[in-house]
Amino acid sequence: MKIKIRKTESVAIIDLSGKLMGGPDADVFKETIRGLIQEGYKKVLVNLHKVPWVNSTGLGILIAGYTTLKREGGTLKLTHVTDRIESILMITKLGTIFESFSDEEVALKSFESS
Repeated sequence: MKIKIRKTESVAIIDLSGKLMGGPDADVFKETIRGLIQEGYKKVLVNLHKVPWVNSTGLGILIAGYTTLKREGGTLKLTHVTDRIESILMITKLGTIFESFSDEEVALKSFESS
């Protein structure tokens, strides 16, 4: 998995690419979230456009990021979720936890009201 970070005035966008399957990726993602919080970013949008697959450990990575931000008064949302990953989120009932958007602009605007 590769991570690229883009920042707006108030939202950090994490562009992920590759399979989200845990291992060392978990620590890298956790440190990325912690670093963003230290920089003052508590609104994080995770772009899954280039993530073809996620397993249960990969879901755990996203959940850990979500709970870390929630504890700090922040929020984590998803954008460009593939149909395959969307079905995994629905089956695991995580679709009720993660706000998911097909359009990045709409996702960014959703932070304005939260």
